[in-house]
Amino acid sequence: MAPANGLSPGPGYDSFAPGAPSRRVQGRITRTGLRLSGALEARRTELAAVLEDCGSVCIGYSGGVDSVFLAKFALDVLGPGSVLAVTGRSAAYPAVQHRMALECVRRFGIPHLEVATRELDDPAYVSNPPDRCYFCKAELWTRLDQVARERGLRTVVDGANADDASDHRPGARAGRQRGVRSPLREAGLTKADVRGLSRALGLPTWDQPASPCLASRLPYGLAVTPRRLAQVERAEEALRGAGLREVRVRHHDRVARVEVAPAELERATALLPGVAARLRALGFARVVLDVEGYRRGALNEGLVRLEAG
Repeated sequence: MAPANGLSPGPGYDSFAPGAPSRRVQGRITRTGLRLSGALEARRTELAAVLEDCGSVCIGYSGGVDSVFLAKFALDVLGPGSVLAVTGRSAAYPAVQHRMALECVRRFGIPHLEVATRELDDPAYVSNPPDRCYFCKAELWTRLDQVARERGLRTVVDGANADDASDHRPGARAGRQRGVRSPLREAGLTKADVRGLSRALGLPTWDQPASPCLASRLPYGLAVTPRRLAQVERAEEALRGAGLREVRVRHHDRVARVEVAPAELERATALLPGVAARLRALGFARVVLDVEGYRRGALNEGLVRLEAG
């Protein structure tokens, strides 16, 4: 039977009673009317055990799918006195992600703190090498380690999931060097698992598109500057304002390469000529649409020059 809120159960669920009260059962959080598949229940129980082993946590909290779920779940398992979600703010952090981070903090009562990160002061980061993320994360975890020590929190954790282990993530090395734990990955939870559990918990991020830092839109070797980051952010805001949901604007100096989800390509083709003038006003000489659509790892691919306007 369909749930009362019209949502069908997420992956691994037999049924879900929305709004049902949470309760602590044998070291884990459960909900009346929520029945998980055996494998997902085991991973969920393992996540609770991992968090209890952490004792108290300082969470790298971006407002994305993984970090919002981890913060809410940790809050349920450990209680508000043992959880602090910390957001690192810089010019590379998308405003759309910040808005979601704050919405979830307010809605779910997540203890929260913002700190300024200064990766843009680091020439190694600004030069944008292939391991750029290492320098960004080294700065972030240094800040969070300081916060954790000041607040008496035992463990700094991130939102990396089991799928991330197979991806190119130089930032993970910075975390390992600083003793940062990844509870979702330790519990074997994939991105699909996290989305399903987030949906069951009523988190608005459950189907949210990924929104990595704005520097990820710049090809390696193109210097990361506040101006370029602002160009990307404003261009993506213009495209979302036109009705596109999952977008990337790849910054190739004077060329903006627009990627959208494959399902939105036809719509983007119709919309882009009208939006291209707004992107050119941001300083791009040309605006092109990548006809293969958004996919991970596309940053270094050659341009598919479908001229827009």
